[in-house]
Amino acid sequence: MFIDFFYHLRDRGIPVSPTEFLALIEALEKGLAAASLSRFYALARSILVKRVEHYDLYDAAFAEFFRDRPFTAPDKRAEITDDLLDWLEEAKFVRQLTEEQLAALEELDLDELREQFEQRLAEQDERHDGGDTWVGTGGTSPFGHSGHHPTGVRVGGEGMRGSAMQIATKRRFRNLRTDRVLDTRQISVALRKLRRLTRTGRDEELDLEATIDATARNAGDIEMVFRPPRENQVKLLLLADVGGSMTPHSELVSRLLSAASNAHHFKDFRIYYFHNCPYETLYTDIARRKGEPTREVLDQLDRTWRCFIVGDAAMAPPELMQPGGSVNYFHYNDDAGITWLHRIRDTIERTAWLNPDKPRWWQSFTTHKIGDLFPMYPLTLDGLDDAIAEVR
Repeated sequence: MFIDFFYHLRDRGIPVSPTEFLALIEALEKGLAAASLSRFYALARSILVKRVEHYDLYDAAFAEFFRDRPFTAPDKRAEITDDLLDWLEEAKFVRQLTEEQLAALEELDLDELREQFEQRLAEQDERHDGGDTWVGTGGTSPFGHSGHHPTGVRVGGEGMRGSAMQIATKRRFRNLRTDRVLDTRQISVALRKLRRLTRTGRDEELDLEATIDATARNAGDIEMVFRPPRENQVKLLLLADVGGSMTPHSELVSRLLSAASNAHHFKDFRIYYFHNCPYETLYTDIARRKGEPTREVLDQLDRTWRCFIVGDAAMAPPELMQPGGSVNYFHYNDDAGITWLHRIRDTIERTAWLNPDKPRWWQSFTTHKIGDLFPMYPLTLDGLDDAIAEVR
């Protein structure tokens, strides 16, 4: 079961190493999970998950794996100390509730019952397995550790499977994830990392530190020193696949295009569209009615440009590999799509491919071929950060 859990976590995108898995097995052998699913949940997360942004992935994978699966783990509680055995030998039997006590409990709603229960726990400061105080009317408490009366509440012990599943399914760490779908603001912040500020142009900006230094060297006579302003020199080309299998991703891609179009920190920025694979025309509108010759577009670029190509790379092999392979019946491409992709890479060396599909779906022939040409990253916050680092 635990080997299956190891591979399940890796399939869900959590980078668990064999060393960490062996450490978890060692912890289980020492009884640190105590045959409790709740303890195993916390133990496995502390050992296997290295980054907090993976906590939500872990919760989702844990809930999926253990939803209908029995949990068994080495239980070292059999090695009970003499003190605990003595305590158990002196334990008092929890008496059954009377009919009057049961009737009083039924009159309380769940909130009242919980409130009184928490109050009794707060008042307890010593051993309590009998007594004359109970929730509801007064009398023997039904709230023992191992109370099994249908109206009693079991506290602690292994009955915590529900608790572990509730914690995992609550998804408390959803906001820590960095692989979630991007919104426009996140994309804008990520794209700012592309900036490369250099000083170019005329000396128009006051250099305060140099002015102070020059004035001091000039015996107090103010000497103003100017320098060229810092400007971002990055030029970005964005090529986006639209239509067909990209339609489900249209909203996500539109956010990327919107964030990039509204960014003011690029020295130059251009967007073009294609369907499945770029051919001899790159389109300036999503409907692909107006366009510019791809060769002319590439002739206007140089190695100072950066390029992101956005697409799922999923198409029929002839669309990528053969002349005339275009999916458009009325369009015959003299050069294969792979030829045009080679020309883009040769013109803009720093190019990355952003794929909106999950990486586990990148198994098609065309995806592998394109992945051999360009470094491919998922269109998530992590993926975008990695792509930016690549093209920088």
